[in-house]
Amino acid sequence: MKKSIFILSFILFVTSGLFAQSNKTPGINKQQNKQLHKINQGVKSGELTRVETHRLLTQEAKLQRHQRIAKSDGVVTPWERAKLHNETAKLNRNIYKQKHDRQKRR
Repeated sequence: MKKSIFILSFILFVTSGLFAQSNKTPGINKQQNKQLHKINQGVKSGELTRVETHRLLTQEAKLQRHQRIAKSDGVVTPWERAKLHNETAKLNRNIYKQKHDRQKRR
């Protein structure tokens, strides 16, 4: 019970940062929301172990930090946008791999 409350509070913390930012990268914001939903669903269904969940949420926080840095000067350059897109795609692949391996939460 404590673990699920912690995970849900962490997800709410990360998503609150998404809404507080300006909307210069709406596609990336939308993808991040989808990814957080996938992680949350994986925790509820038991497809993700504690270690996998922690690792994925850490990667999500890193992506969020990179997005804040890219937006810090008020302009997201095409290079920064491509870097964010690639990082988002990599995280999406990692979520898929972790949810579809044979490890289950105990």
